[in-house]
Amino acid sequence: MERIILFDGVCNLCNSSVQFIIKRDPKGHYKFASLQSMKGQSLLKQYGYDKEFDSFILIENQRIYSKSSAALMICRNLTGLWKLLNILRILPAPFRDFFYDVVAKNRYKWFGKKESCMLPTKEMKKRFLE
Repeated sequence: MERIILFDGVCNLCNSSVQFIIKRDPKGHYKFASLQSMKGQSLLKQYGYDKEFDSFILIENQRIYSKSSAALMICRNLTGLWKLLNILRILPAPFRDFFYDVVAKNRYKWFGKKESCMLPTKEMKKRFLE
């Protein structure tokens, strides 16, 4: 099963989140591509996702998840207690997404922004789609 995470490649919070996921995903469940990359844009088009992106997107089982749903679904496959966060999916998505949107709208102000997408290290490169 292919699981792909699309992320904002210039967002410091998003880049830190990718690093966080990689460290807690030793089995390599997830592959990554920045939303700004050609592959990221191609996947968004393929799945008919033309909304403005402001966060992580998870593609799993031919379905696309965004905002808090994507973040919580990702937690299911992480090591440690992080997988327990998936239980928060019982809360209504509009409630979860309200808090998610606050962080997403302020992420550049609070966490900063890079001039370009991050370059993965040699050992991480195999986890990134080109």
